[in-house]
Formats: sequence, structure tokens, C-alpha cells
Amino acid sequence: MRYGWVLLSTLAFAPVFAQVKDDAALAERLARKIAAAPKPEFKTYKTTIPGTTVSYEMMPVAGGTFVMGSPESEKGRKKDEGPQHTVTVDAFWMGKFEVTWDEYRLFQFWEADGKEPDVDAGSHPTKPYVEMSFGMGINGYPAISMTQHAANKYAQWLSAKTGHFYRLPTEAEWEYACRAGSKTAYSFGDDESQLGGYAWFKANSQGKYQLVGSKKPNAWGLHDMMGNVMEWTLDQYSADFYAKPEASRRNPWLVSTKPYPQSVRGGSWDDGAAACRCAARVGSDPSWKVQDPQLPKSIWYHTDAQGLGFRLVRPLKTPGAKEMFRYWNNGVEGE
Repeated sequence: MRYGWVLLSTLAFAPVFAQVKDDAALAERLARKIAAAPKPEFKTYKTTIPGTTVSYEMMPVAGGTFVMGSPESEKGRKKDEGPQHTVTVDAFWMGKFEVTWDEYRLFQFWEADGKEPDVDAGSHPTKPYVEMSFGMGINGYPAISMTQHAANKYAQWLSAKTGHFYRLPTEAEWEYACRAGSKTAYSFGDDESQLGGYAWFKANSQGKYQLVGSKKPNAWGLHDMMGNVMEWTLDQYSADFYAKPEASRRNPWLVSTKPYPQSVRGGSWDDGAAACRCAARVGSDPSWKVQDPQLPKSIWYHTDAQGLGFRLVRPLKTPGAKEMFRYWNNGVEGE
């Protein structure tokens, strides 16, 4: 009986092992392809996804040093936002807007158009079991309810399509970009009565997400960093990470070792003002899949997290193949 269990377990996980091997080979191919491409100027650029009419825009974020977290005096502050600590991040581009359905559905429904899979595109989501916009709109609206794994795989797919390296931001990169040089609760200051000019949140969203870019950007030209949809980061969520020495290292990243919780930032259309502060943090939770009828639960969808989305970054310094693989595959998505 015990032998049979081991045999069945090995067979069950064989596709996972095969996919890991395939993804490692893919990272090697893409690293060579990206390294051979011309070096870009560090400025704003707009790119059309090859073979489509869909485009996206990336904003340059110069590297620098900032104070991460919030002071104890900040209204709405939670304990996991401290202690404040000094962090340095290297330069990167960040999506001007959250990834929209226009972009994400090209990846999500690649089979629906009858197209052959791209040899360098990697794995794609399974067919969703419900209509994933939940009637809130598609064209120009943020994509929602994907797992961190799905967001990572979109980054891999987009990298393959464009020849540029994309990934999710680390928590530190995300907060640095959200603050845009500010030291206040919100990128525009501490007065939450002004939040409605910059963010869609519970007080003004009419109970749904809204078109990306329809509120004012922060000082670095990034829209919807606060509100509209929460945004995935690369990091494992840890309430006490900020107190550890590694939190203050250059380009900190708490690499995932378990499926929950992963760190999410920015607040959503269904959150109050305090959740939209630059330092506010949320950890993902298994309850975000509670309505998923599949057993085991899908590695692609968080159907119960309808305020969850993401945006991508492109580091100025392109990593090697092994680093790319680590960014796109955290190794815990199948649990």
C-alpha cells in the first residue's frame, strides 16, 4: 500500500517535474534572446505586443534609496508596516497602468483563437470556469482574480513575445514606485480627503473596478498605484520581515517558500482609504479560492479575489537565465 501511494504520487507530480525542466530550458533560450537584443534607452516607451494590436506603456523609475514602511503616528497604520527601514533599489521600468484584460486575455485564451502554441511562451492558464470580469467590463479595465503563479507566467509569456525581460515587482520596488519620492501616507500627501482624485476605492468606485488611467497619476507618471485593484508582488508576505537585517539589503526580496501568504499591495476598489496607503500590506489567503469547484484547487485563479490584479516591471539590468527562472517560478504554486 505504501509503495502504491509513492508510485501514484510520483505519477501525479510527473507533469510538474516536466514543466519545471521545460521552464528552465525556456529561461535559457530567452536569456540568450534578450541578451542579444539592442540595449534600450532609459526612457518611457510604448510597445505593441507582436501579432496583435494591443499595446502597453512602461515608465522609467530611476534607482534610489528610500525609507520603507510607515511611522507609528500614521493614520491607519498596522504593525506589519514597521519598523521603518532604509532600502536601496536599482533602476527599472514599471507599467504605467495595471495589466488590462486586453493584454491578459491574449495570454489567457491563446487556444481560443486556434493558434499554435509559441515554443518560447511556456504554460498558459486552463480555461476559466466562470466569466472572470464578473460583468465589470473588459476593454481598458484591469485584469483580475489571477494567482501569483498566473501573473508570473504572464510575465514570462510577455518576455517571450517581446524579447524584453518582465517580472512582478518586489515589495520594495512597488512601494518605492508608489511613493514616487514622497514620505507621506499617500503619494500626494497625508490628506485622505484628496484620495478620490488619485484612486478608485470604496467611497467612489460604485462597487466595481474602473478604467485604468482615469485618475491622476503619481509624481512619476504611474496611474492607479493606489486603489482600483490590489497588485501582486514577488515576495512572500511576512508580518515581521521588516525587523530582519535582510529587509534593508539592496534590492530585498523575500523569496517564497510556501503558497500562502504572498504579498499584495495598493488596495482595491472595494477597500477603504487606509488600505490604499503606500505602506499598506496584505497577505494572500486560501479563502481567495473558496468558490473554486476544482479539486485540487486551480493554480491559475483566485475567483474570490475580484479586487486583485498586477502590473509588471522591467529591470534596467537584465538578469541571467537562472535568475529569470527564479522570478517566473517560485516552486510553491502546485501546493
